[in-house]
Amino acid sequence: MVDFRPIPLHPRSPPVHVAIIMDGNGRWAKARGLPRAAGHRRGAESVRVVIRAAADMGVRYLTLFGFSSENWRRPSGEVNDLMGLLRLYLRNEVGELHRNGVRLRIIGDRERLPQDIASLVEEAERLTGSNVGLTVTVALSYGGRQELVRAARLLAEEAAAGRLRPEEIDERALVERLFTADMPDPDLLIRTSGEKRISNFLLWQSAYTELVFTETLWPDFDRTDLEAALGEFHLRERRYGAVSS
Repeated sequence: MVDFRPIPLHPRSPPVHVAIIMDGNGRWAKARGLPRAAGHRRGAESVRVVIRAAADMGVRYLTLFGFSSENWRRPSGEVNDLMGLLRLYLRNEVGELHRNGVRLRIIGDRERLPQDIASLVEEAERLTGSNVGLTVTVALSYGGRQELVRAARLLAEEAAAGRLRPEEIDERALVERLFTADMPDPDLLIRTSGEKRISNFLLWQSAYTELVFTETLWPDFDRTDLEAALGEFHLRERRYGAVSS
């Protein structure tokens, strides 16, 4: 079982878990007179760059907000473009991730994904499941509030069935029913494009996460930007509610 206590880090050690809200694809495309789909395609290139950079820097977990539960409200054409890009990524990139020892995981409401994409996700997780390098988690059809409701429902069902006593419901019991149950909480959360909110992403998990906001649009985000965010992280003093000595 994962120890959910904060992991003490050497002053210059990389954060164990980095989460990123990949924002700005549409604005990147609009600024260039291109369709939004072009921004999403360019954003996929940034995913490749950042995965490679995170692995090189010694990050152990990288979690990317790929498609929120609210994104289903976008125009059907854009949703279809995003699903098509996801299909392409799962078909063309998973082999390379596997050869580099990367483990790929998907969190979120899979029931809303097209069946062929759900099958590709299952195959990707099966292929890479034993890898011990960087763990890349992509949040698809994901919402933090929805994740908490799901965990509460699971607890309620177990209590109603007599498998769990109400007094046994504590923070650990809830954490064990989150999508991220086998992962440490993020040390660092980065949001691109200048927006300064976390938009329903990893709400429980980010209670003590350091937040870094950058003006860089996601399609322009590269190794240098990731290094800058990690540099900002190293300037922070993490006390977890305690008083500094």
